Amino acid sequence: MLTILFDGIAYGMLLFILAVGLAVTMGLMNFINLAHGAFAMVGGYITVLLMQRAGVPFLVCLPLAFIGAALLGGILERTLYRPLYRKPHLDQVLFSIGLVFMSVAAFDYFVGSTQQIVQLPAWLKGRTELGEGAWTLGMGHYRLFIIAVCAALTVALQYVLAHTRFGSRLRAAVDDQRVAAGMGINVNIVFLSTFALGSGLAGLGGALGAEVLGLDPTFPLKFMIYFLIVVAVGGTSSITGPLLAALLLGIADVAGKYYIPKMGAFIVYSLMIAILMWRPQGLFVRRGGKA
Repeated sequence: MLTILFDGIAYGMLLFILAVGLAVTMGLMNFINLAHGAFAMVGGYITVLLMQRAGVPFLVCLPLAFIGAALLGGILERTLYRPLYRKPHLDQVLFSIGLVFMSVAAFDYFVGSTQQIVQLPAWLKGRTELGEGAWTLGMGHYRLFIIAVCAALTVALQYVLAHTRFGSRLRAAVDDQRVAAGMGINVNIVFLSTFALGSGLAGLGGALGAEVLGLDPTFPLKFMIYFLIVVAVGGTSSITGPLLAALLLGIADVAGKYYIPKMGAFIVYSLMIAILMWRPQGLFVRRGGKA
């Protein structure tokens, strides 16, 4: 049971890093970007291709995946996304879904449809077991690495959004763009940086998750619903909500697939429905926020 809990936490932390960029764009920028999973796929393929074809070490590929996805996100924000900020949400949804199918077709054509394999360093392979009997805790080294990296990123992201000048400028730009611009805040640069940061985190999550989740051109379609569940259940008003939602989803998914393999997905969706019936606005919402 402890091993399942540990694996569920690792899976949940990975889902959080993959989905937190979507939570930022939806909650802070009020933009529905369903193509978020495509940036995660880009980060995963950057890591795989650099390791397989250029022999780049895994730890070097992780920041490169973040940078590559962030640059792509910044370019697309400047050229394609920005004109849609003031459009209805339906337009944003249709546009971003179109990008998802275009990315799936592009990677299938240029890279192929086969499942990609990530060769982890030797020190990230293996497993350490603590305890005995029913209370044995089996900790996979790579999952422990994922938990450590994602926990550090969570703390850093929370600090940036809540305790830095950039975070205050972002909140001001979201609340009222005209007033923020009148106070000297470059709203376009703030939104560009935020979108690039969210895309970069997705790319890093894709790089970390390629070995756990698998990587092929259908990645954005397979995990789109998981990203939306994390954001919907956790709420978009804080980082804490999506983090808790991702942990709940990860533990429920791992436990469901272990104990009741044929009903694993049913358990996840039942949990989502129960939470949203209890708190339709998500687990966390700002005081005075709309339900």
